[in-house]
Amino acid sequence: MARIGAIVFVAIAITMTAIEMSRPPEPAREAPATVAETPATDPLLIELRRCQSLGPAGASDPDCLRAWAENRRRFLAPGARPAARIADAATPQEN
Repeated sequence: MARIGAIVFVAIAITMTAIEMSRPPEPAREAPATVAETPATDPLLIELRRCQSLGPAGASDPDCLRAWAENRRRFLAPGARPAARIADAATPQEN
């Protein structure tokens, strides 16, 4: 019984190989799509890049913490206007 199972398995493997080899080759794909770049005028993007350049020191920078929080809000609430909020957050508030 084991020999019959092995023969069937080998026969199926040879058949699948023959089918795959008989297919015409796929045409070459085009270059991968490029990611649309966000304009450098976005204040949040500028701040996030600055924080990225700070490295580990960015974790304690209050401006970076605010930018990351705004980035989370932008991601979680796509209908919001984040550019206006970050400009408002940049101005000092009196208590």
